Amino acid sequence: MKFSNNDIKLTQNKQLLPNFVNKSFSNNSATKIINVSNSPVSSILHDTLAGMNSDDESDAFYVCDLAQVELQFHRFKKLLPRVIPFFAMKCNPDENVIKTLINLGAGFDCASKNELQTILNLGVSPSSIIYANPCKQASHVRYAAKNEVSLMTFDNADELHKIKAIFPTAKLVLRILADDSRSLCKFGVKFGASLSDVSMLLQVAKSLELDVVGISFHVGSGCYDASAFSDAVLLAKEAFDIGEKLGFNFELLDGNFQNLIDKLILLVGGGFPGYGAEGVSFEQIALKLGPVIDACFPPHVKIIAEPGRYFVSNAFTLAVNICSRRKIKVSDCDATKEFRYYINDGMYGSFNCITFDHYKPIPKILKAKKNFYYQKNEKLLEELYSSSIWGPTCDSMDVIATNYLLPELEIGDWLYFDSMGAYTSAAGSVFNGFMKPRIFYTNTLH
Repeated sequence: MKFSNNDIKLTQNKQLLPNFVNKSFSNNSATKIINVSNSPVSSILHDTLAGMNSDDESDAFYVCDLAQVELQFHRFKKLLPRVIPFFAMKCNPDENVIKTLINLGAGFDCASKNELQTILNLGVSPSSIIYANPCKQASHVRYAAKNEVSLMTFDNADELHKIKAIFPTAKLVLRILADDSRSLCKFGVKFGASLSDVSMLLQVAKSLELDVVGISFHVGSGCYDASAFSDAVLLAKEAFDIGEKLGFNFELLDGNFQNLIDKLILLVGGGFPGYGAEGVSFEQIALKLGPVIDACFPPHVKIIAEPGRYFVSNAFTLAVNICSRRKIKVSDCDATKEFRYYINDGMYGSFNCITFDHYKPIPKILKAKKNFYYQKNEKLLEELYSSSIWGPTCDSMDVIATNYLLPELEIGDWLYFDSMGAYTSAAGSVFNGFMKPRIFYTNTLH
């Protein structure tokens, strides 16, 4: 789509536009975050272990430092000042994380009625929510309509007919298919309209008198090439241009043609890495993404993103207890030992991220032989053995790590795993009766 000074005019119907506000909560006071200390993570880990006097209390637990969420938010706004972050709550729907982001002024990316309800019940304005599921259950669309959550995505004609029947005043964002071949988790196999389908879909929307306000894409999660983001923006620009060639111009509203260019939206998806993650950094992505956005789209186009893991991965530390141990001789003529350690969280709980998110958690010693080792540089001056770590369930697939070199540990010792905030407890189950770990909160900035 081409823009000129003459084209850029403010609509007289601003009440019909998504209202991007500085704060995403509608009440006058900040959302209260409860049960939060300001102690260092190391102190909480140490004191929690010290307070466990019986085996019945040796359950796995998290320590969440909400300061990491705040720091990531400010980092995002500094490096991509034009982009409004809408937290993808599927990544970690923890209430204190959400409240922290509400108070910072983030928007929210929801994919279901329950997620919408959770956010709305916390006082978030409907205008600060995008219903970013291209294929939605009809009853969930009705809930969105009833609660005035108007901004939502689509990628097929059947979805347009559904929305026309249920929520004809919705503000629609067409999700196009981006190249996600450079990501670990690819979404293009499920969502996204190819560029060749854009013309047809916009014509269907126009014939139904539906209001299409923008284009979205997602390069996939775990992206390891920053240029995937800039390439996708160029593709989105082509989609905007297709609309102009059709005479569509995204100007159809309630059957009347009006110039509503100031409300156009570009949704640049998620896939932003957490702090310190391997591979491409957020800084590298921002250096690619920011300039191409400015080159392709004028300031009147609203730019939003859907970061998830970016905010939360580094905020959560998981502590687990070694419940059982097996010592294995490699062979009858070889005295070398191999150890199998069984801990009280696993693949059906926090470590589902191994299967669903391609994460490779690294076990570290938290407490062994009554000594506390969290983030200590000193090495255990002991012989190291090949070790594997298993979850607590009766499923043989419940294996967390293999072929790790660890000193000989004992039943009752503790391990910890850094960067366990993304796609961990969110998809965890209580399979075999093992409960999800409790969470202790701190904010080391306050």
